[in-house]
This record gives sequence, structure tokens and C-alpha cells, in this order.
Amino acid sequence: MPLRPIWGAPPTSLLCLAPHPDDAEIGCGGTLALMASQGQRVGVLELTAGELGTLGDPETRIAETRAAAQVLGLSWRGNLGLPDGGLADLPGAELELAQALRELQPGVLLLPHAEDRHPDHVAAHQLGRRAAHLAGLAKAPLQGAPFRVRRLLCYPGNAPVRAELLVDVGSMAEVWRAAVLCHASQFSGPTVSETVGPEIVERRLARMMYWGTFAGVRYADAFTTLGPLLLRAEALLP
Repeated sequence: MPLRPIWGAPPTSLLCLAPHPDDAEIGCGGTLALMASQGQRVGVLELTAGELGTLGDPETRIAETRAAAQVLGLSWRGNLGLPDGGLADLPGAELELAQALRELQPGVLLLPHAEDRHPDHVAAHQLGRRAAHLAGLAKAPLQGAPFRVRRLLCYPGNAPVRAELLVDVGSMAEVWRAAVLCHASQFSGPTVSETVGPEIVERRLARMMYWGTFAGVRYADAFTTLGPLLLRAEALLP
């Protein structure tokens, strides 16, 4: 299935892989907005249109992702068009995603965490790791030159994780909130407003504040790594 662009144009320097619309915003939207504000080419690739979701419909949700892309300052956003609810048992999906990685060429790939109560989130993590490996193989049945993602990081979803890397996103808190609220079809009831926001916004802000306490900042996005990170010496300084 061909890659469906929704916003902007490749390549990307940082790409967030999301199982469904709104997962990227909720999971690490502050970091996406921060990197974009610093001039990085930031992208989001949804694997599905969230067509099995209780609320909304695919057309509405795609429109919402386009609006959120503008709020976050993304350089590119697209959808791979894989079936919602079926990511765990989809032969050949890793090749489709690997081909997309060769086209988008992200230096950093953000994946959903492997521990999650949603099967699609777990499957997206495994799919992303396999695709990143395949994209770098010269003999893989893909078009274009091999491309290797330099760094893989995982953002948390619906399960507790032990943070291994924190990003100060305090300056992006309101941008993050506005981007999440672009997905209005997913929220219902009187609490949905720009000033109060749905309950998930308040819960996620509380979690971001919790992580921020460990770094001495107001809000932080948390990530886990798939191996030790190599830092330049100057990055060790506060």
C-alpha cells in the first residue's frame, strides 16, 4: 500500500511512528513541537486511520491530524493505511514501513513503548523495529538505497514505564494541549474546552509534571532507549 502524505514533504530528521491518529500528540507531542520550533524537520507517520475507534470516523480523524500537524509545526505527516486492530497479524507490513523509512530518512525514530494494554501499540513497536532493520539491508526487497536510522527511542502509552531519557517540554505545554485538542472527535462531554480540556489532557499533564520533578523542570516527556546512548562530552554539562 503506498504511503499517503497528509501534510508537508519529506525528508524528516525525526519521525514519530504512531499506531493511530492522536497517539503521537498524546505520547510525545511536546517533544515534537519543541524539535520543530528549533528548526528540525519533524514528522509523524500513522500506521492506521483509527477506523475501529468508538468515536469519530477515518475522514474526520485524518482532518484532525492535519490540523494538529499545523499546530505542532510538523514538516511532514502521513498515513500508511494499514488496518486498525490488525497490526499484530499483517504479513508484509514491515516491508511497507521499511520502504517508508527509506523515503522519509529519519535520523531518529520514536516508537510506541513495547509495554502497553493496546495490542496495536505493542505490534507497532515490534513492526517499527523490524522495519528499521530491513530499511538498512542492501538485499532487502525494497526500492532505493539502504538507509539506517541512527537512534531509536520509545515513548510511553498506556502502561507505567521507567524513564531513561527526559526532555524539558515546559515551553511547549500550551502547544501540546492545543495539538491534542485538535482531535476533538475523540473527546465527548462538557469538559472539552480550550481552558479545561478533556480528562486525558489533565492526566497526561500530571504525568509530564511527575517526570519533570526528576529533572527540576515543570513538564518533561519521557522516553526509554533500546541501548546505551552515546553523547558528546559537552552534552554532559548542565
